[in-house]
Amino acid sequence: MKADLYAQSGEKKGEVTLIKEIFEVPFNKDLVHQALVYQLANARIAIAHTKTRKDVRGGGAKPFRQKGTGRARQGTIRSANMRGGGVVFGPNKDRNFSKKMPKKMRRKALFCALSEKAKEGMVMALEKYEGETKTKPLVELLKKLPIKRDVLIVVPGRDETIERSSKNIENAKTIHVNYLNIKDLQKFDNVLFTKEALEKLEDVFLTETKLAKADNE
Repeated sequence: MKADLYAQSGEKKGEVTLIKEIFEVPFNKDLVHQALVYQLANARIAIAHTKTRKDVRGGGAKPFRQKGTGRARQGTIRSANMRGGGVVFGPNKDRNFSKKMPKKMRRKALFCALSEKAKEGMVMALEKYEGETKTKPLVELLKKLPIKRDVLIVVPGRDETIERSSKNIENAKTIHVNYLNIKDLQKFDNVLFTKEALEKLEDVFLTETKLAKADNE
């Protein structure tokens, strides 16, 4: 499979060959959904928190005598049926939402998402991007490219020029190739790789697999 290669001027320079093991994987909807749920769940933070009777201050003394008041007996004002007392079965900030998913499954889900993007013609490559760290030149470049709505720009590593230039663009986000993830691939329609980032994909995601196969052989 191939993707269009563009120059910094916005002109089409040719095509680049996409890695078969990454961009030609059959789409598995259930696997992609599972990986998305995994990522969202592991990023979730429990904020809501109520105090149980052990967390409420006070209540050391018995609120009133056991008999003769006509009221139900009480041992502490921290009880859930007393005003200002603890809450029963309320939300707790210690709740753990994290899920588990094998690394191989997460990686395959990522390849499925990238393959689907490539199949739909949403993957493109940029030869290089150099110049001043300004938003306007990058906006003009993106307007010249066949981008429908928004774009995820993938760079090989720290690239201050692109990262700072895209920071104020509402429909664009820059990410390092090491941090490619299902959430961003589902959120952004188009994916723009720098040529160097495409070359680094194999080292980041396939080196371990190839080494494992070599050991088994």
